[in-house]
Amino acid sequence: MSQSLPRIAMVLGDPAGIGPELIARLLSEPDVNSKARFVLIADEAELKRGMSIAGTEFAYQPIDSLDHLDFSGSMPLFYNFRGQAQGEFPRSQASVIGGRYSLDTLEQALRLTAAGDTDAIIFGPLNKTSLHMAGMAHSDELHWFAEYLDFNGPFCEFNVLDNLWTSRATSHVALAEVPKMITQERVLEAIQLIDNELKRSGLATPRIGVCGLNPHNGDNGSFGREELDIIGPAIEQAKGLGIGADGPYPADTIFLKVQGDAKAFDAVVTMYHDQGQIAIKLMGFSRGVTVQGGLPIPITTPAHGTAFDIAGQGKANLGAMRQAFEIACRMGGSRRG
Repeated sequence: MSQSLPRIAMVLGDPAGIGPELIARLLSEPDVNSKARFVLIADEAELKRGMSIAGTEFAYQPIDSLDHLDFSGSMPLFYNFRGQAQGEFPRSQASVIGGRYSLDTLEQALRLTAAGDTDAIIFGPLNKTSLHMAGMAHSDELHWFAEYLDFNGPFCEFNVLDNLWTSRATSHVALAEVPKMITQERVLEAIQLIDNELKRSGLATPRIGVCGLNPHNGDNGSFGREELDIIGPAIEQAKGLGIGADGPYPADTIFLKVQGDAKAFDAVVTMYHDQGQIAIKLMGFSRGVTVQGGLPIPITTPAHGTAFDIAGQGKANLGAMRQAFEIACRMGGSRRG
């Protein structure tokens, strides 16, 4: 039985935030070890601090090396590691040491999963300021992952709420830059990426709704032609490839089509960051998950961030971390075959 379970590499994320508490809560859940096998890469003092904050404990099997991992047992494997991080971790604030620890532990998880020793990665929330202070030159961790994996294909950050996925044609760019970046190729790529990722997560025939760019879809060209000249043709091209895409739909109503029993779509492709993020966070901020979409290995994390304001108080909500675990299990299991 254990040989067929997905094998997940896990790191705590930034120690100044709620990641250690969330990982401790997750691995203390009674059913997680029946769904996956784990190797946790973390500083042991930080893990124990996370348990103390969470008010819970779980048994783990210490290992001396990440070579030749043996997942035959039911307990999580634990590798005591803090990389180049030296000294005490500051709490509830960005720091060089917190960023360095985050990057170094993630590197170990990436190495294992890229080599096929593990099937997926789950990481606790990161802080971008800490990562940049530690020397990460990329705009976000997704681009850092892609460079580490030497991956040059298309990729995109997906946000997932329960069974609804979202992706976007543009991401962390100024709003003034968005219109010139909306091309038929980029929109088609966003549709294809989320279609592929949904299939990796176990959905055989995804239904994908696509947003327009302008208010009311440009009102037949009265204030913008992107829907007519770019987005609509990209959707038709996706349909020609056998993808279940439809639209474009006005952004102020499309999310009404994904609620309740009459849910029309499994995923929504938006044209820019806040077009989807505002809706998805209003619908369920505490349950949202980020999937590093398009990369050759599955990587998931809670979408809510490090929550410095409540770190160390034992108040962290497990919802998003639990959802990240469930998605990683499905995607890791698919990769495992």
